[in-house]
Amino acid sequence: MYEHAEAAAGSSIVDAGIYVDGHRVASPTTFAELFEGLDAHPDGFAWAGLLRPTHEEMSLLSKQFSLSPLLVEDAVTAHQRPKFERYGDTAFLVLRAADYIDRSESVAFGELHTIVGDRLVITLRHAATPDLSQLRDQLEAHPHLLAMGPRTVLLHLVDLVVDEYRPVVLGIENDVDEIETEVFGGSTNVSKRIYQLSREVIDFQRAVRPLRDIMADLRADQLLSDAPERVLQELRDIEDHAIIADERVETLREALKGTLDLNLSLQTQRQNEEVTNMTAASLRQAEDSRRIAAWAGVLFVPSLVAGTYGMNFTNMPELEWPFGYAWALGLMLVTGVAMYFVFKWRNWL
Repeated sequence: MYEHAEAAAGSSIVDAGIYVDGHRVASPTTFAELFEGLDAHPDGFAWAGLLRPTHEEMSLLSKQFSLSPLLVEDAVTAHQRPKFERYGDTAFLVLRAADYIDRSESVAFGELHTIVGDRLVITLRHAATPDLSQLRDQLEAHPHLLAMGPRTVLLHLVDLVVDEYRPVVLGIENDVDEIETEVFGGSTNVSKRIYQLSREVIDFQRAVRPLRDIMADLRADQLLSDAPERVLQELRDIEDHAIIADERVETLREALKGTLDLNLSLQTQRQNEEVTNMTAASLRQAEDSRRIAAWAGVLFVPSLVAGTYGMNFTNMPELEWPFGYAWALGLMLVTGVAMYFVFKWRNWL
């Protein structure tokens, strides 16, 4: 018999049911009703769904069902790694659920803790994802499945989480294709999106990769020691889907890594081309400046001679010389031609 106790106000119970031969016979809304329902139906089991339970509520469950303090601590604490552990007669499963959000093209992660005993299944969520209401409706529509007890609920919970990985993989694959198009299109803002998606893929991989070990632990656990072959086949099917998801996530991570390297290479190439173009423009400007300076030098000496003879001082010997004009013109012509050939020889013109 369970010790009866009243639950605190504002119970974290979202939905709970007492099942006998696969049929719901009671729907407790408080922990006290849950305990009383198990007392009233010794041949049934309870499935209680909790959302963000408090430490006091978990302590109450621990007292009623003799749960390990370590299990209670792990269940209350969010951000646990995916794992399957056994604490005496109670099994504890942690899974990371994922949901692809089309509007923001991002992945939302949730966390599902499941406590499984001989007559008890407690699902604890710390976020809205995953929604277990449809799964409960589906199982209740097939009483022969629920008649197999808590392990059926556990396997279908794992199946639900693994099946929801597929649309996430498809959404990320579509994002990778879009990113590759942007990279080859020369988009300059794609680097941030690559890093964000890479972060999501890494988080997704952390949710998927432990499933292989979890499946192996489940297969060897006493929970499935006397399970019929059909249940073991379902477990192998779930494991196959988990392996496929893990492999596809690894492929996506490698694809993103290659896309990031390609984007960096293309950006470096574009920057080098810009530097090359700027250098070529600077060289052209320098060449033009040199040519202008050379022509200014060619014209400087004639201008100096003309300026000298244009000062009109009285005592200038050349002013009275009959050949002064021809001398001045010849001097300007010779110096100008000489400087032209000098600059031409130096490739300044």
